[in-house]
Amino acid sequence: MTPDDRLAARRVLDDCAAWDNHACMPLRPHDLSFMPQLQRHKAAGFDAVTLNVGFGEQVPQEHLRMLAALRHWVLARPGEYLLLQRAGDVERARATNRLAVGFDIEGANALGGQTSLVQMYYDLGVRWMALAYNRNNDAGGGCQDDDDGLTAFGREVVAEMERVGMLVCLSHTGHRTAREVLALATRPVIFSHSNCAALHAHPRNIPDDLIRACAATGGVVGINGVGIFLGRNDTSSEAYARHVDHVVQQVGPAHVAVALDYVFDLGELDEYMAKMQHTFPPGLGYELGARFVAPEQIEEIVATLLGWGYKSADLEALLGGNLLRLARSVWKEPALA
Repeated sequence: MTPDDRLAARRVLDDCAAWDNHACMPLRPHDLSFMPQLQRHKAAGFDAVTLNVGFGEQVPQEHLRMLAALRHWVLARPGEYLLLQRAGDVERARATNRLAVGFDIEGANALGGQTSLVQMYYDLGVRWMALAYNRNNDAGGGCQDDDDGLTAFGREVVAEMERVGMLVCLSHTGHRTAREVLALATRPVIFSHSNCAALHAHPRNIPDDLIRACAATGGVVGINGVGIFLGRNDTSSEAYARHVDHVVQQVGPAHVAVALDYVFDLGELDEYMAKMQHTFPPGLGYELGARFVAPEQIEEIVATLLGWGYKSADLEALLGGNLLRLARSVWKEPALA
């Protein structure tokens, strides 16, 4: 990247609200020592980030404890951070040189079979929830399991999420379940952090028909920066940009977003992978070890897309404008506000 490329990319980032819709801090409510690393997002040019508070087989208590810890940490630092509850908070954070921080959940196990928890999570700052995390649960099928489709409970969950204003996410969800949700949905649906199967065949990646069906709801596909999903464990900015571009070629720049899925504590991830090895089938690249596109690469990603002919308006949309559109159209006022 030449100095001119870097300057052009920085201008784009400076002129728009940039939002990373999925990042992963250590899920240890009594140890938030990694949290100051969130400033890496701000330094890289992001104005907002959505943090995971739980996933997979974790139970409601674990999600709630982590959510409480993260909320407390953010609210205790009003000079640097702003709790992301309303669409306008992204611009508020940008105008005051702060980082807006929101929350997400990966998998309906967080509900423990209780749909009323959707409202509670929403009121506490969770703005999207994935229905499954790789494996089947009581809401539907996972992408690395024998997907039997959306369950009756899953239909109740989708309806409650739409009522509350929480975005329904289909990343990590099985493709049959995803198609059934997309057919059922009356509001925009997202693949919060999913890449393109057409570029790299992997159960975690989604085929073009799901990309088109997501866009038809008004939703977005967030591209993650996980090397084994980008292909050949390649975490170069060009590899990332190729997946962004593929979605744009399918459905246009209004239906793609940034969701790096960056894991700040690789040690915790290694421990989890060893413990849960039975849930990660062999031959899918997990044995290669985790590599991620880092927040600091966003400038180079923007420069790459500029070099491919992308216009500033399209880049501003995919960097954050598309997520802001969904926040304005789907989110509702928190009941606890």
